[in-house]
Amino acid sequence: MIVTAYNRSHIIDRALSSLINQVEQDWECIIVDDGSTDDVSGTVNKYINNDDRFRFIQHSHRGQALTKNAGVLASSGLFITFLDSDDEYATDHLATRKALLEEYPHLDLLHGGVTIIGDPFVPDMNDPSLLIHLKECTIGGTFFFKKTSIQALGGFPVIHYGDDTALYTLAEKAGYVIAKTDHPSYIYHREELDSLCNTMKDKS
Repeated sequence: MIVTAYNRSHIIDRALSSLINQVEQDWECIIVDDGSTDDVSGTVNKYINNDDRFRFIQHSHRGQALTKNAGVLASSGLFITFLDSDDEYATDHLATRKALLEEYPHLDLLHGGVTIIGDPFVPDMNDPSLLIHLKECTIGGTFFFKKTSIQALGGFPVIHYGDDTALYTLAEKAGYVIAKTDHPSYIYHREELDSLCNTMKDKS
């Protein structure tokens, strides 16, 4: 999976610890630091040094979409998934998703299944002055893409806000086989005031 981080040294432990605690232990984690000015590298070193399933990449500040795309390119797995640095997985997250992907090997994209902690309303990508409930959104942290499928789409579109939805729309237009699960094992934290959704809300 891909974990992107920008000035998240104070919170990324929660995300990475939830990965260590997964029932399913067959995974790799690419942590991509998007030009942080805090000590993200110092925080993640204990994971990198103790577990060779973790890899760490740093580059200059390029934004969310290009940072996730860098992680996709560096990954070696058949499937690509994501974990935002301020979110976490329930312990069965990877196991339940793997079971679905094995049962339905024709899927290009599996998504859905979220527990929301905090404010469930976010700015509408088409009109940031309006708020919509997250149940109306596609949440990129839940995406499980075949690596070949996400690469064929060119990765996440480079836009300021709503790159998850934009990628999902590209997958639909390409005729990809898409399924949604309701098992709420991706834990989406909305308490961080400097998250992109919250800063967009402040500007609306």
